[in-house]
Amino acid sequence: MPLNPRPNPDALGHRKLFGVLGPSTNTVVQPDFDDLRVRGVTNHYSRIVVEDAQAISDETFMAGTLEISRNTLDAVRGVLTCNPDYLVMGMSAVTFYGGAEGAQTWRQNIESEAGLKLCTGSQSLIEAFNAYGGIKKIVVLSPYYPSANAHVAHFMADHGIEVVRDTCLRCPSWTAIAQVPTSTLRDELQKLDGDDVDAIVQVGTNLSMMRLAAAAEMYLGKPVIAINTATYWNALRQNGIGDQVDGFGRLMEEF
Repeated sequence: MPLNPRPNPDALGHRKLFGVLGPSTNTVVQPDFDDLRVRGVTNHYSRIVVEDAQAISDETFMAGTLEISRNTLDAVRGVLTCNPDYLVMGMSAVTFYGGAEGAQTWRQNIESEAGLKLCTGSQSLIEAFNAYGGIKKIVVLSPYYPSANAHVAHFMADHGIEVVRDTCLRCPSWTAIAQVPTSTLRDELQKLDGDDVDAIVQVGTNLSMMRLAAAAEMYLGKPVIAINTATYWNALRQNGIGDQVDGFGRLMEEF
């Protein structure tokens, strides 16, 4: 639980203080979440300290993500000192591992240690699908390697969602994920889309795609869901905050 419950409202975060957990190598999720922030809610970023892993294979990518998972509790303990109301996970890969059951267990372990609820990217996507309605078949765009994409597909299948196609960008390091240009992501979206899918999903919180996803949603005429948008939207809604924000797609504008 918060170390010293506040006797009075926080001056800036008088609605909610969010403790945000993200890898120390991630340069996208913090500014993304701040762009989505609404009045009276503040984000307090705690870095999960990891090396800039050189992910040159399935095995090294998975090892790097598991290092992040192991170090998450240290970041939790750090952010608890500001007495947040709620935790938001700014790293998505590990939140898919082990299917629905594994994801739930991982989240509950963090919540038990923190004494606070935790919003994860994987569960936020399911909440987003429910909000849109009618989503059963998706395509997935990720900076991951195939081993991690397989975990995403397993998690989705456990929730009755079929991954029809996917793309792995195989980024060579954690920091390289943030360096993928919009033009590459736009080309990949066009390759993935088809009449056989209900939505396009992007995972990987260090991949900068919130604005592209919002634009693509308009010209493709179907949900295009960026993981950072879905996660922060879900964090707000789980805390009873229904404020809408323009410019980041239908999730933030309508639901």
